[in-house]
Amino acid sequence: MDEQNTENRFEFLKGDKVLWMVILVISIFSIFPVYSASSNLEYIVNNGTTTGHVIKHMFFVVLGLAIMRLVGTIKYEYIGKLSSILLGLMIVLLVVTMFTGQTIDGASASRWLKIPGTPISFQPSSFAFLMLIIYLCRYLTKKITRERLPIENIMYIFGPILLVFVLVAKDNGSTALMILMVSVVVLVIGQLHWKYIAGFISASFVAIVLFLLIALNTNMIGGNRVHTWMSRVETFTSSKAKSADVDDESVKAKNYQVMQAKAAIVHGGITGMGPGKSALKQMLPQSASDFIFAVIVEEYGVIGAAFLICLYLIMMIRIVMIASKMPAFFGSLLVLSLGVMIFIQLSVNIAVAINLIPVTGQPLPLISYGGTSMLVTYLQLGIILNISSRIQIYDEEGMGKKQSIAEINDIA
Repeated sequence: MDEQNTENRFEFLKGDKVLWMVILVISIFSIFPVYSASSNLEYIVNNGTTTGHVIKHMFFVVLGLAIMRLVGTIKYEYIGKLSSILLGLMIVLLVVTMFTGQTIDGASASRWLKIPGTPISFQPSSFAFLMLIIYLCRYLTKKITRERLPIENIMYIFGPILLVFVLVAKDNGSTALMILMVSVVVLVIGQLHWKYIAGFISASFVAIVLFLLIALNTNMIGGNRVHTWMSRVETFTSSKAKSADVDDESVKAKNYQVMQAKAAIVHGGITGMGPGKSALKQMLPQSASDFIFAVIVEEYGVIGAAFLICLYLIMMIRIVMIASKMPAFFGSLLVLSLGVMIFIQLSVNIAVAINLIPVTGQPLPLISYGGTSMLVTYLQLGIILNISSRIQIYDEEGMGKKQSIAEINDIA
């Protein structure tokens, strides 16, 4: 009787219960560092109030959880079938963003597209990234029955990847590179022949070099941020140098963000200064988004940061477990691919905060202030939870770990 009551109590949390709990804990925890760090937006950027920002953040948390639960009611196969249409729509929006994009919250890149007649803005690049990965997973599953012709790979795999990369790269270089990285991982997991993957990597390298050369030496790509990227790489290498040149004032000025982040981490120590007691959040640009991990370490210490990282680690382990238990190839491939997206974004954000890589604009999943990135992460997790809820159904239908070609094609 008690076991039945327990099952009814958690029936609303459709899918992997452990993953649900981790998501809820991180979502609730995110409110506290965002409330503390958003004071930077009020007093430094002069944008809104701290209370207004935390209410907005809480709204997106609730909306994200609702979307995540709603996605669980839709068969993930349908999402795969719609991915090509949605990807095409996102590509159109990326083109529109190139000409009418806006900047918000002190950002320097025109990545946001405003919905006409409303004050709402969003980043099409985040949604395009997600739709591209779902599209690749489905295409690789549908075409697993035979050897693909080179022209098919160029048109239906490499073409969409490079098109999204080019449209995103102008204003969001870090996301564009992540698109290439995750796409290559998806192609490997999706069992595309190694010779095509090697060819794609080579073509991508050539495309990146050409893009940089054109952007640095001509005016053909107006408004690009290549000089900003080069400056960040130069600043990063300078900060890692062992010579006396790192004491130069110009280097310190360029390295201001990282220096403040490192100072915040050191200031936090083992136990931290306490919630809301960060002393460096007002001097740390983008403290509520890109560098929120530094604020977390300062306020909650190494212990708090380690606890948060453990939660993310549990999330990744559950994602891998779901993928390994899922008998459907499309479902397993999609879970792993979405997990890779979240893991890379998480790793990049933390690596920037502790100065392991040059500064980028990647948020901390489920925590950083920003509606688009949060909703996309909740969408990713919603799809993963959706797939996890289908494992028992497939078992009940008698599907084993190995599938016939007919079953694979029917699922995708």
